[in-house]
Amino acid sequence: MGEDASNAQALHILQTVFGYPSFRGQQAEIVDVVANGGDALVLMPTGGGKSLCYQIPALMREGVGVVVSPLIALMQDQVDALAELGVRAAFLNSTQSFEEQVRTEWLVRDGGLDLVYVAPERLLTSRCMDMLAESKIALFAIDEAHCVSQWGHDFRPEYIKLSALHEVFPDVPRIALTATADQQTREEIIERLQLQGARQFVSSFDRPNITYRIVEKANVRKQLLDFIEGEHKGDAGIVYCLSRKKVEETAEFLNGSGIEALPYHAGMESEKRSANQARFLREEGIVMVATIAFGMGIDKPDVRFVAHLDMPRSIEGYYQETGRAGRDGAPADAWMAYGLQDVVQQRRMIDESEANEAFKRVQGAKLDAMLGLCETLSCRRVQLLGYFGQASTPCGNCDTCLTPPQAFDATVPLQKLLSSIYRAGQRFGAAHIIDVLRGADSDKIRQWRHEQLSTFGVGADLSEAEWRAIIRQAIALGLIAVDHDAYNTLKLTEAARPVLRGERRIELRHYQKPARTRRQPARSAAFSESSLSAEEQVIFERLRWWRMETARKHNVPAYVIFHDATMREIARVKPGSLDDLRGVAGVGEKKLETYGEEIVALIAEVS
Repeated sequence: MGEDASNAQALHILQTVFGYPSFRGQQAEIVDVVANGGDALVLMPTGGGKSLCYQIPALMREGVGVVVSPLIALMQDQVDALAELGVRAAFLNSTQSFEEQVRTEWLVRDGGLDLVYVAPERLLTSRCMDMLAESKIALFAIDEAHCVSQWGHDFRPEYIKLSALHEVFPDVPRIALTATADQQTREEIIERLQLQGARQFVSSFDRPNITYRIVEKANVRKQLLDFIEGEHKGDAGIVYCLSRKKVEETAEFLNGSGIEALPYHAGMESEKRSANQARFLREEGIVMVATIAFGMGIDKPDVRFVAHLDMPRSIEGYYQETGRAGRDGAPADAWMAYGLQDVVQQRRMIDESEANEAFKRVQGAKLDAMLGLCETLSCRRVQLLGYFGQASTPCGNCDTCLTPPQAFDATVPLQKLLSSIYRAGQRFGAAHIIDVLRGADSDKIRQWRHEQLSTFGVGADLSEAEWRAIIRQAIALGLIAVDHDAYNTLKLTEAARPVLRGERRIELRHYQKPARTRRQPARSAAFSESSLSAEEQVIFERLRWWRMETARKHNVPAYVIFHDATMREIARVKPGSLDDLRGVAGVGEKKLETYGEEIVALIAEVS
């Protein structure tokens, strides 16, 4: 097939099946490469349209597209969404009965499917590989390809074995896709999946609709509640916690405060976990409180915020998790509360892990980069994108741009801090050192006679919170190390020497007392109201009601019927006929056939 004919066919499928008028960014080029038998490595931010890059080539090529996905719990929704578009799709996983598996395998062999989703563990079984050998395969799509990286935050050992696909099916094109990979992870994906000859497509990592905010941790539950009630009342959101216990306690707290919240972590029974995930995907306005076990592959487009109550261990993890907000392009928030204990806890987790020293060094470097993002005095987005090798300018849509932090010459306070740690024998934790600096009268001070130290009381002009902020930043800068004993003892590093000698000047962020979030309209509501007239807003709300009822009848998430963006466009266009509706982005031929008359009638009734 010639290039022009191939491009025309791809665009025709995009418009008639998926209902979009044109490709975005590098999509058309990626589709062309894979449809014509080439391999590709695609790095594209969450919500950037990665799935179209393998779905359209699978529809263009002869045979079935095999999608390797690590997420059994989400396969059903992905298949349901394709069925709504008229695409013949199925999955193979352990949730099916034996009869269902046999039927799906028969459809694969018989050419009765366009796409089949398979978990990597099942794909590599002799039964599945035999089935594929007896079938016509259009392509292999390896989703969430960063799972192959041993240095990454989502490592899956079974992904490493996927190199077998190239060895057994050398003529079948492969496309590996991920939203998150630094240069080291990209190189590992290429090596382990044998993609040395693949075209690489790296899109902008920027998600300009997301506002990034990192606040000083105080009463973190109260801060979270103020944030949700003040800015996201009634919105869908995700709250990440480091421990299972904290997940349970936070969900209970939010429910007790009138916010519908569900817990999700690996320690729960799988049935309950799956039920909570299904509710989050299918109902509106639910907050999911979870460990990082939740979220990979979540397609819910209207998540309006992602909050972190504990600092993630890497920028890749943070970017992957915050990228679950605002997939529909409407305004969304990435909010994190961060404090001294986060730094200590993450350092301890690395030091006490059973990993080898090389792995610990890599994880330590990733944590340092994350600390740098938290402590930066400049634009957070510039720092975030710079980590992935993308140059940018200040964004105007993060907290450091909107309310620039105050920097101050912290050389003298740091000298006081470092000297106090040294004079106390490098045997005490942060709380005791702060007592020394502030001249506190405590049993421990008297027990160790630390009122006699020359640094006793030299920091009385600063509050405890201010000193904790300075200590946290000193640890982030590598001036202080934390000995992970029972007391989290502070010790000086070699980097502290030039500061103590006055040979190095250091600026730090000035401590700002956490402020209560002011109550304001929910961001999603504000977005709707600013982009729709009063009449259009009425139509949009009627469409939401219709979508909810329709989704319940079809037993699918509401966004599988139509995204909010599509319904806003319908409300603006006010289609009086099927032809009017055909031009709306997100309305393909199958959806026009299934829902068109209902929507036109609803518009006529409301208008």
